[in-house]
Amino acid sequence: MFENLTDRLSKTLQNLRGQGRLTEDNIRDSLREVRMALLEADVALPVVKEFIEAVRVKALGQDVISSLSPGQALIKVVNDELVSIMGESQSVIDLNRKSPVVVLMAGLQGAGKTTTAAKLARRLREVEKKTVMVASADVYRPAAIEQLKTLAAEVGVEFHPSSNQQKPVTIAREAVSAAIRSSVDVLILDTAGRLAIDEQMMDEIRAVHDAVDPAETLFVVDSMTGQDAANTAKAFNDALPLSGVVLTKIDGDARGGAALSVRHITGKPIKFIGSGEKTDALEAFHPDRIASRILGMGDILSLVEQAQENVDHQKAERLARKVKKGRGFDLEDLRDQFTQMENMGGLGNLIDKLPGMGAGVSQAMQNPQHTRQMKRMVAIIDSMTPMERRKPEVINGSRKRRVAQGSGTQIQDVNRLLKQHKQMQRMMKKMGSKGGMANMMRGMKGRLPPGGMPF
Repeated sequence: MFENLTDRLSKTLQNLRGQGRLTEDNIRDSLREVRMALLEADVALPVVKEFIEAVRVKALGQDVISSLSPGQALIKVVNDELVSIMGESQSVIDLNRKSPVVVLMAGLQGAGKTTTAAKLARRLREVEKKTVMVASADVYRPAAIEQLKTLAAEVGVEFHPSSNQQKPVTIAREAVSAAIRSSVDVLILDTAGRLAIDEQMMDEIRAVHDAVDPAETLFVVDSMTGQDAANTAKAFNDALPLSGVVLTKIDGDARGGAALSVRHITGKPIKFIGSGEKTDALEAFHPDRIASRILGMGDILSLVEQAQENVDHQKAERLARKVKKGRGFDLEDLRDQFTQMENMGGLGNLIDKLPGMGAGVSQAMQNPQHTRQMKRMVAIIDSMTPMERRKPEVINGSRKRRVAQGSGTQIQDVNRLLKQHKQMQRMMKKMGSKGGMANMMRGMKGRLPPGGMPF
C-alpha cells in the first residue's frame, strides 16, 4: 500500500535524520522532494500546497530547530501533518440509533459497492456483534442482486430479496419494513452505480435516501483513481449528505493520492479501507496508523488487532511453548503458519505493517506469485503422511517422488520446501534462546531472512 510514496518520503526524510542542525536551505530542499513525491502520488494540488506550507512553518519553528535531533523532530512534523489532512482521528459508524440503523452505500459502477456492503456486514456481525440484513436496490447491473445474495450467505447475514422489475425506492422501503419485522440491528442498502456521474443517477439515489433516512451514507470509491476519487466524492457530497467514504482496492494503490485528498476536498472522513476481494478484507481507517505506514514506520496496532481476530490462539500458544522449550519446528507447524498468514491477508499485508521493513520488501511481497507459491507449499505438506510432517528427516528419494506426484509438483519443489523448513527451524531455535528474537531482528535490519521467505 502506497509503496511509491513511502519509498520517496522515506529516502527524503532519511537524508535529514543525520543532520546536526536544520537550516532554511536543507528544509527547503527536502520539502521540494516531499512536494514532488506527493504530486507523483496524485495528491490534489490544493492539498499538497497546504501540506507543504504547514510543514515549512512548523519545521522552521523553535521546537524543531533547537531539538537535539532535528531530523527526527521534522519527521514528527511531517507525520502530524499527514494525520491532520487525513482526518486527525478515527471516524466510526454511528450505531447509536433506533434499530434498524440504515447504512446506504453509494458510488460509481466498478468501485466495489456490493463487495464492500458484504464486508461491512461481516465486520458489524463479527466485531460489533450486531445482527445485520443486506438488500440490493441495484436493478440495472446484471446479477447484482444475486451477487449480494451469495455474499450474504457467505458472511452469515440476512438477505432481503428484491427484483430488477421493482423500483429502487420501493425496494428500499420494503427492505426497511423487513428489517423491522426481523428485529435486526443494521440494514445495509446497496444502490446502483453508473459508469459516470449523471443527473438521473443522482435523482434516483436522492429519492432512495429520502425514502429511508439513513444513519450513514457511505461513498464507496476506487482508491486507484487517485485525486479523481476525491473529486468524484465531492460531486456525490454536493448531491447527498454523505457521512463518510470507503476507499477500496487499497492493496493495489502504490500512490496514495485518494487517501491524502478525500478528507480535504470533501470534508468527509474516510471510515474504512478495503484491500483484496475476501470478505474479511475491510479495515477501520485510522489516520495516525496510515501516516505511520506511509513513513515506513509500520502499523503494529492494526497488526495486533488482525492477529486477535484471525489467529488460532491455541495453536499459537502451543507453537510458542514448543519454541521456548527448544523442541523441533516441524512441517505441521509450518503449514499452520501458512494458514494463519493467509487468514491475516497474506504476507504482503503483514510486511506492510511491520516497521522498518522498507517499501522494497513490502512491494516484493505483494507479488501474486508468492500467494501461489504458498499454496503450492501447503499442497506439498498435505501430501505427506503425519509422520513425515513431524519428522521431515525420514523423507528420502522415493518419498519425495510420492509427495511430488501427490501434490502435482516437482521433486525440486519438495527439496526447496525442506531446505526452507530447515532455515526456519534454525530461526526458531534462535527465537527460543535468551534474547533470541531481539538479536534476530537486529541482525535482519529490515531485510528478509537469509534465503528469503519460506516459499
